[in-house]
Amino acid sequence: MENSPLTLKKIFYFWVPLAVTWIMMSLEGPFLAMVIARLADPKHNLAAYGLAIAIAMLIEAPIIMIMSASTAIVEDRDSFLKLRNFTYGLNAIITACMVFLLIPSVFDFIANNLIRLPEGVDHLAYRACLLLIPWPAAIGYRRFFQGILIRSNLTRRVTYGTIVRLFSMGLTGLICYAFFEIDGASVGALALSMGVCAEAVVSKFMARSTVIQLLKKEHKNSKIKPWGYRSITRFYYPLAMTSILTLGIYPVVTFFLGHSAMALESLAVFPVVNSLVFIFRSLGLSFQEVGIALLGVNNEGYDALKKFAILLGFAVTAGLAFLAFSPLSDLWFRDISGLSLELAEFADWPTKILAPMPGLMVLLSLQRSLLVLHRKTGQITLGTTIEVAGIIALLVITVDFLGVVGALAAAISLLVGRALANAYLFLPFLRVLKVPHK
Repeated sequence: MENSPLTLKKIFYFWVPLAVTWIMMSLEGPFLAMVIARLADPKHNLAAYGLAIAIAMLIEAPIIMIMSASTAIVEDRDSFLKLRNFTYGLNAIITACMVFLLIPSVFDFIANNLIRLPEGVDHLAYRACLLLIPWPAAIGYRRFFQGILIRSNLTRRVTYGTIVRLFSMGLTGLICYAFFEIDGASVGALALSMGVCAEAVVSKFMARSTVIQLLKKEHKNSKIKPWGYRSITRFYYPLAMTSILTLGIYPVVTFFLGHSAMALESLAVFPVVNSLVFIFRSLGLSFQEVGIALLGVNNEGYDALKKFAILLGFAVTAGLAFLAFSPLSDLWFRDISGLSLELAEFADWPTKILAPMPGLMVLLSLQRSLLVLHRKTGQITLGTTIEVAGIIALLVITVDFLGVVGALAAAISLLVGRALANAYLFLPFLRVLKVPHK
C-alpha cells in the first residue's frame, strides 16, 4: 500500500469491494430458502437443506482461513508455491472426508442416531449432501487466489468472481425450479455447488497476471526466514482449528435442534434466520482481510481502522435491529423468504435476540486481523474454543434442562458465545498493539 497516512476514505474504498462480495454471498441463503419454500413439502426440505449445509460447512472449515493466510503470506515465488501446494493437499483431505461421511451407513448413523432427524428428512439431506461434494475443495481453491488478489489491492476482482458465482447459482436454481421436478433440498445444494465451482475457475483466471509476477519474484529479505511447509503448518493450524470450531458448531446446534421442543419447526426456521443475520454479519467478516492488508508494519493504520470498525459495527447492528423490531421482519420472512404464517412468527424472536451479532463480528474481525498479522494465531483458536464451549454449555442448559424451544435456545447460545470470545481476545489484542509485527 502507498506510504501516505491511512484514512477512513482509503479504508472504505479498499473495503467496499470485499463487503459487496460478502453481501452477495450472504444473499445465497435467503435466495435458495425462498426457492425451496416455494417447492413441494417446504418444511422437510428446508430442514434437510439446513442439515446438508451444516455438514458441508463443517467439512470445508479447515480450508476457510486459507484466504487470510494467502493475504498474509504470499509475497514471492517460494511462498506462493509452498502455500499453493499446501492448499491443494488440504483440499484433497477434506474432499475425502466428505466422501467418507456419505457412506450410507455412516450418514445414517449421523442423521438418525446422533441428530435424530424427524422422519422424512434424512433421505432428502443425503441427496443434497451428495451434490455438495465439490463444494469444500472449490471453496479452498478460490479463497487461495482471492487472498492473492486482496494482497495485491485487486479487491474488485474478488467482487467480479462473486458476481459469476451468484449468476451461476441463481441460473441453476431457477432452471431446476422451472423445468425439473427435483426436491427443494437438492435444488439448493446443486445451485450452491455450480456457483462456487464457477467462481473458483474465474478467480484463478483473474489472478493469473499477479501470479506471473509472483513467480518472477525471489525471496530477498535475508533477515526473515522463507516460509516452509512446517512453518506454514504452524501458522495455519490454529487458523484451521478456529474455523473448524466456528463452523463445526452449526452441526452441533443442528443436533440440539433435532431433539429440542418444536424440533421440526426449529430445523426449518433456523437456516432462514441464520441467513438473514449472515447478511449483516458478512459486512463484519469482510473487514478481517482489510485489517490484515492495511494495518502496517508498526500498526500505524490501527487508529483509522478502529474508527472505521466502530462506525461499521454500529451501522450493521442498527440495520439488523431495525429489520427485526419493525414490520419489515414479517415482510422478509413471509413475502420474501416464503415462510408460512406459522414459521414466520416462529422466526421472530430468534432474529431479535441475534440483533447484536453483526456488531460483535466487526469487533472480532478487528481483533483477529491484528493477531493474524502478528502470527498470534493460537490466541484466536483459544478465543474460538471459549466461544464454542459457551455455546454448547448453554444449549445443554436451555434445551436439555430447561426445555426451551430449539430456535430460541440456539439464538441465545450463539450470541452469548460470541460475546465470550470477544471478551477473551481483548488482552492478547491489546498486547500486540504495543509491538510491530515481524
